Amino acid sequence: MSPSEWLAFAGMSFVLAVAPGPDNLFVLTQSAVLGARAGLYVVLGLCGGLLVQTIAAALGLAIVIQEFPAVFWAIKIAGAAYLCYLAYMAWTHAEDVPGEGGALDLKPWQLVRRGVIMNITNPKVQIFFLAFFPQFVKPGTEGMALALQMIGQGAIFLLATVVVFSACALGAGILASALRNPKWAGLLNRASAVLFLGLAVSALFA
Repeated sequence: MSPSEWLAFAGMSFVLAVAPGPDNLFVLTQSAVLGARAGLYVVLGLCGGLLVQTIAAALGLAIVIQEFPAVFWAIKIAGAAYLCYLAYMAWTHAEDVPGEGGALDLKPWQLVRRGVIMNITNPKVQIFFLAFFPQFVKPGTEGMALALQMIGQGAIFLLATVVVFSACALGAGILASALRNPKWAGLLNRASAVLFLGLAVSALFA
């Protein structure tokens, strides 16, 4: 890839990171409910999952997922089940306020884990890599050269994700902090539960 092609790829990566999707909606929701700092830990987890997905795509997992629908559906069902679990937790602890010793007081590693699971249980990321990355690969590139280029593309995509998602986390966290009281906490938690269920349905049927 020439410098201009890398630049074009970076620009498209930022545009795609900004476009509404399950991951950035997840960041917005978690930041609004738990605060900006918690949202940044979730972003760290999502990016960790994205790193795993990039390496998997470079190794050819995207083709396996495309060729074997059972694998694709197994990952989708696991992701939807996890989102339903998060919806249940958000709804049943709707009146909890972060910082008061409730179920919503999560440790950093728990927030990072949420982000990782959210990303790696979305097999559409692999299919997206399979469709998007090759558009910037010169015909005839294969083997180790192709794998290394995909890893480089993944690193740029990861950087775009960090910048955009961190901005989302900070913005949502700051906005929510101005509304932080038990009444708004209950509404935000129930709204996040509904959103998680919506994402679960989307993960299964999109």
